[in-house]
Amino acid sequence: MNTFIKITLSCLLALSLSTTAQVKQQNISRVDQMPNLPQPLKIIDYKKLALDFDKTVYDFNAKGKYWPMVWMDDSQKNFPQKVVGLYTAVADVRQGPDHNNGMFHEALATMGATLGATLVGIDKNQPNLNYVGMLKNYFNKETNWNIMMNNTCPEVALLGGGYGRDWWYDVYPNLLFFAVYDKYPNEPGFTEIARTIADKFYEADVILNGNYNYSYFDYSKMTPMTNNICTQPDAAAGHAWVLYMAYKKFGDAKYLKGAKSALAALESQSKNPTYEVLMPFGAYMAARINAEQNTKYNTNKMLDWSFDGTPICREGWGALVGNWNGIDISGTFGSTVDHGGYGFLMNTYDAAWPLVPMVRYNQSYATAIGKWMLNAANASRFFYPQYMPKEHQTIPELAEVTKGVIGYEGIIKQSSYKEYENLKGPVAQGDGPLWVLGENPKESQFSVYGSGHVGIFGSIIRETNVTGILQLDLLATDFFSDKAYPSYLYYNPHTTSKSIIIKTEKGKKVDLYNTVSGSFVARNVTSSAKIDIQALGSAVIVCVPAGGKITREGEKMLVDGVVVDYKSEEKK
Repeated sequence: MNTFIKITLSCLLALSLSTTAQVKQQNISRVDQMPNLPQPLKIIDYKKLALDFDKTVYDFNAKGKYWPMVWMDDSQKNFPQKVVGLYTAVADVRQGPDHNNGMFHEALATMGATLGATLVGIDKNQPNLNYVGMLKNYFNKETNWNIMMNNTCPEVALLGGGYGRDWWYDVYPNLLFFAVYDKYPNEPGFTEIARTIADKFYEADVILNGNYNYSYFDYSKMTPMTNNICTQPDAAAGHAWVLYMAYKKFGDAKYLKGAKSALAALESQSKNPTYEVLMPFGAYMAARINAEQNTKYNTNKMLDWSFDGTPICREGWGALVGNWNGIDISGTFGSTVDHGGYGFLMNTYDAAWPLVPMVRYNQSYATAIGKWMLNAANASRFFYPQYMPKEHQTIPELAEVTKGVIGYEGIIKQSSYKEYENLKGPVAQGDGPLWVLGENPKESQFSVYGSGHVGIFGSIIRETNVTGILQLDLLATDFFSDKAYPSYLYYNPHTTSKSIIIKTEKGKKVDLYNTVSGSFVARNVTSSAKIDIQALGSAVIVCVPAGGKITREGEKMLVDGVVVDYKSEEKK
């Protein structure tokens, strides 16, 4: 009898601990509208796709119509070296070695592809072709802007989008650069460039003084500007991210001050200021600075802005939701209103960069972000002609030119081309032919620039032993982070509890800690362990040294001096 009572009390205590310790999950209303388990479900191997993209696209001897996709630019703008040019879209007539002196290529493409390859383990600093060092030429010192820009010079900039008149185009290459810099900290010249960029962004923030309601900022004259392009207050998110990365790298307090100031400017907006890719970085920064600096920025507000498609000037920009003729396209990012919805490949890949590691700093978003990523990972295969049914593509007969590694630029509910408007959505297409009317061929609908960012997904996403449950690496794109143990997000889209197998690094004995439940779920694991995830629930598993010393600093729980849980106090 006494034994029975003891066992019962023990079970009740364990049940009580597991119930009360659960971190209450916060909803993202747009994600709530997405299916728990998208259909038809198939998660492609994004890491393999990233490896294949790099091997195929960076082949100067590639054969086939419109190949190779790379060339050497010998104009030596900003730095006395040759640089690689990468097509923005297949067969773009503005580009290549024989057009515009070979100078027209975009940082969005070359930096994105360099970062993407690096994230899946490719060293792009090669003995004879240092693709990493080549990125320096986007640092526009000859124009005295002294930041990374989307082109190497103004001579060709007006041929394409952005450059000195459209703020996100000027800010985003600097985020890409800092991410690459984190992976190649010893690349000659990078530290000086990073410092200069950070100083420029800090000075700009001081001048802006909380008001980012401009179309762009002239970093040469250090003057905010307006033109016919929407004002872009979400540029503050980009400023905040760059400045905080600089603070983590260099320790200069002014960069932290600037990051906080920019984030406060973003938070102060009364209406959704989303313009292009930057808002999710604001949400990430809010969560990270709150966790690391004990601030109280409104992460919810910036997450809703990122997803909900309510901006006014850039109408409808956010995450798409829908099942179009039996195909779930939820989770892709782009316009929620253009021809019924138009999601873009690059925007979808790049949203994962800040939003996935954000969960490390605030695990109350684990279920929402896990659900969104499952939808995004599932839908993103449809950008590629080999995965989208032919009747849902504008040019399936020309797909051979992609060599299986280049996708369409976007997926749209009803094609914006009159000749394809009768196709049933979703329709895979691209805007390339519209960039140079009557000259860019149909093949320019295939997006080299967007496809180059595949390494972001490739570094984050792995399948588990349970269909529909992904392992998402929370450290893969958490740049300039403090020391951390391997950390993974799992979301269970099923209506019953599921057991997943977690494989750990061989030769190391670890304990598995779940920041969502605030508890250790396995001890002394040497190769793998099985854990349960409740129906429609999530787990954030951190692989910590077995038997490590646990200490606490405010809300933080540490093991052997390394933060494991930033919100542990909330679960006491």
